[in-house]
Amino acid sequence: MKKCKSGCDLKSCFLCTMCIPDWLPAIDANRQNFLYNKGEVIFKEGDPVQGIFFLYSGLVKIHKQWGSDRELIVHFVRKGEILGHRGLGKNLIYPVSATALEPITVCYLPLSFFKSTLKVNNELLFQLMVNCFDELEESEKKMRDLVHLPVKSRVAQAIFTLKEKFGYNEEGFIDIALSRHDLASFAGTTYETAFRTLNEFINDDLIEMSNKKIRIKNEKELLTPIMNAH
Repeated sequence: MKKCKSGCDLKSCFLCTMCIPDWLPAIDANRQNFLYNKGEVIFKEGDPVQGIFFLYSGLVKIHKQWGSDRELIVHFVRKGEILGHRGLGKNLIYPVSATALEPITVCYLPLSFFKSTLKVNNELLFQLMVNCFDELEESEKKMRDLVHLPVKSRVAQAIFTLKEKFGYNEEGFIDIALSRHDLASFAGTTYETAFRTLNEFINDDLIEMSNKKIRIKNEKELLTPIMNAH
């Protein structure tokens, strides 16, 4: 991590678009911009919350420790979105970790100033509440899937979830480059099991993989293991 002088343009991220215009100079005076390299941890599960982050560029995975030696990816954060807000509970402890999946730029606000910002900006407070409810619903669904869905269904579900969040690029691939290790963590399974399942999907001509990106070739058939599990 290192500081950078350029970063947020005060127009693009979740914070700036939801704040009243008169509050933007205060944000500009209190923010700090940081660069993180791929693989760097932005904050770690169990650390005390000292501030809130807004992603200006790049991609971040939000993950939890799962067992003694595995992680579960809860969701992904894209440009313009908030991270660190899951720690805004009574104990002010991060319940998840955040790691850069590629070089990223973040805008950082100290916790005390962020609390003041919420008191002044009602729309930001409301949208943050909606965001938290959506993430809670997503997390509960993931927990249900881990309990009730077989592995093949979970891997297929993970692929469709990525499609819904990131869409397709010009070549027709889902617009995120994700290692098989991270895809396994997102599906809640081991690397070996995810590797076998993805190869099955490839051999059945349901998907194609190239440079860590996935193209869905037969959406109807890929949905079959999910539909059969419900």
